[in-house]
Amino acid sequence: MAGWLGGRDGWGRVLGVAVYAAAMGYVEAAAVIYLRLLHGGVDPMTRVHVEPAVSLLGAEVGREAATIAMLAAVAALAGRGWAGRWGAFLLAFGTWDLTYYLFFAPLAGWPTSPLDWDVLFLIPLPWWGPVLAPALIAAAMVVSGAALLLREARGDVPALRWPLAALGLAGAAACLYTFIADAASAAAGGEAALRALRPTAFNWPLFLAGYAALAAAFLGTALAPAAPPTAERAREGAPALAARPDGAAGMG
Repeated sequence: MAGWLGGRDGWGRVLGVAVYAAAMGYVEAAAVIYLRLLHGGVDPMTRVHVEPAVSLLGAEVGREAATIAMLAAVAALAGRGWAGRWGAFLLAFGTWDLTYYLFFAPLAGWPTSPLDWDVLFLIPLPWWGPVLAPALIAAAMVVSGAALLLREARGDVPALRWPLAALGLAGAAACLYTFIADAASAAAGGEAALRALRPTAFNWPLFLAGYAALAAAFLGTALAPAAPPTAERAREGAPALAARPDGAAGMG
């Protein structure tokens, strides 16, 4: 059973990535509260925009880009191959996204409902949507990311299936469209129009269709049959097999 779960090494890596990402979620929540208070309030749907003495748009975009770079860096350190690194990135991103709101709500007193609208991201345009929408995506990322990281820890790398990758890209594109459609329509009016934007309806049918495709791709990849062993993987597994006289390493 321990081998199937990835052993202590696998769970240690999952826990390490999750703790790091949760700490980032707190830092992100605190930083966003400070920035939004400078801009007029924490609820983007009701605040009256106030322009600070120094423009913070560049700092906000740079902070988001740096956050993604930090998540990618810890994923590269936590994983050993494509499956572990991709899994660690999904786990880190999903944990960061979920804990951001878990910390933001008690610190700021908002959002009060998972259906409250929020500005979710700024790259390449402002993403708008109910808090529930990114939370659903983040949950699928956490589950599938942890599964991939645990599988790699026990030496069981899933086969990479390009149809699943294509399905995931299609699902991601559909979800992204629902988040930025309003901003894309307002972009012609420049930064002032984007700041004044307050969406009123979310395309749940398209989002749920995209989410189903994205979740199927994530989970399908995490649960895919193991890829045929390669010479490199055989060499990596040799010490673990040699450590057990019965050659049953990873079978517990």
